[in-house]
Amino acid sequence: MAELATIARPYAEALFRVALSGNLSAWSDLVAEMAQAGAHPDVQALAHNPKVSAAQKAEIFLSALKSPVTAEATNFINTLADYGRLTMLPEIAIQFHALKNAHEGAADAEVTSAFELTAAQLSELASTLETKFGRKLHPSVTVDPALIGGVRIVVGDQVLDTSVRAKLQKMHAALTA
Repeated sequence: MAELATIARPYAEALFRVALSGNLSAWSDLVAEMAQAGAHPDVQALAHNPKVSAAQKAEIFLSALKSPVTAEATNFINTLADYGRLTMLPEIAIQFHALKNAHEGAADAEVTSAFELTAAQLSELASTLETKFGRKLHPSVTVDPALIGGVRIVVGDQVLDTSVRAKLQKMHAALTA
């Protein structure tokens, strides 16, 4: 949804500028929590309820958060509620996270492995990938037995697939061509 991303961008950028002046890590955690709460079906229903005022929506939303909320965060939620944008928190969080990664010169790496990786294997893989991609990576690992063996790594729009399944598919394509 390009429209959703376009509407969320100024909110994410404004929130990121505020976070830069404070503790970026704490803000990142708070934004992730707000996105998780904002994606909940009950919060979505509350946000679309015309019988509840914007101030009540903001107050209820803030009470649902576990983390301590700063004055800036309260103002941010009040602004979103005033403009009917509470449902955009998941997209705002995605863009905030992208801005944070760009600021830190980092990227998220989605690692899919055929088998569970040990901490040592993940550490070694991460350091090798950081050298290859030239930036700090934040790996998240999922297990997919269908890969048969090896790993599939996605960093941004780059894909590195060293899985046995990918090699078999290449061989199949070569043999049937």
